[in-house]
Amino acid sequence: MTDTSNSPATEQEAAVPEAAPLPWADVQAEHHKMLRLAPLQTDRATGGRPLRFVEFGYAERNNKEHSLLRMTISLPGQRVRKEQNHLDVWVEHDTHRVHFEPEGGLQIEPLNRGIGRFLLAQAAQWAQKKWPHYRVDGFELANKDALNEDTRLRRDHVLRTQGFDVVYADAQHLKGSVKDVQVGELLSQWNTEKLQFVEILEAAQMLQQAEQNLEELEVKLRKQEEKVTKYKREDTGLRFTITCLVAFAVFQAGLLIWIATHR
Repeated sequence: MTDTSNSPATEQEAAVPEAAPLPWADVQAEHHKMLRLAPLQTDRATGGRPLRFVEFGYAERNNKEHSLLRMTISLPGQRVRKEQNHLDVWVEHDTHRVHFEPEGGLQIEPLNRGIGRFLLAQAAQWAQKKWPHYRVDGFELANKDALNEDTRLRRDHVLRTQGFDVVYADAQHLKGSVKDVQVGELLSQWNTEKLQFVEILEAAQMLQQAEQNLEELEVKLRKQEEKVTKYKREDTGLRFTITCLVAFAVFQAGLLIWIATHR
């Protein structure tokens, strides 16, 4: 029997060191801002899109080897999976490379509200401040997104709008990927008609305006209730009057019949 335990291939594999784990695995969002998702028309694929407020959280870390921007989107009153609404931007300073996690791509909830473009725009803004000459690593696109044509087109539109180059290796558009791109070539704008920051003072003004509107509606409702009560009283009086008139008419008719039959 041949002993392969010390073969050159095995020795070479053993000699390859494992990649050092990335730091800051337990970092949580430290800064929080409110986002307003504007009300939009119902979409045939993603359903209703009412007015909604969500929380944008982020944290930043830096050392000589790496930099990290961790971003999350929290939905009040709703839980999402760990891999959803989460984007990490990792910078490797020794290789001048940037890559995103999760590797499977952005998974956003709710869909079609501008959140994906917003997170990519925030990533571009952050990286372009210090490292515009670095390169963003290309990545493979998830095949599951290509199973639905509307989903694939929406995903590709978001990526291309933010400056990424989407290519396909097959005519069926199943094997998609994004090419390497320089950080400075990315676009840092998003669709502000769909999504806007809401500052604390603005949020307070919105609450104040909502309270005033509620008070005005309560006044209108009270006036309407008073009108309804008035109409009910008038209706009761009219019913009584009509009943009396009907009784009087029946009495007159009976009296006329009696007179006619007793002449």
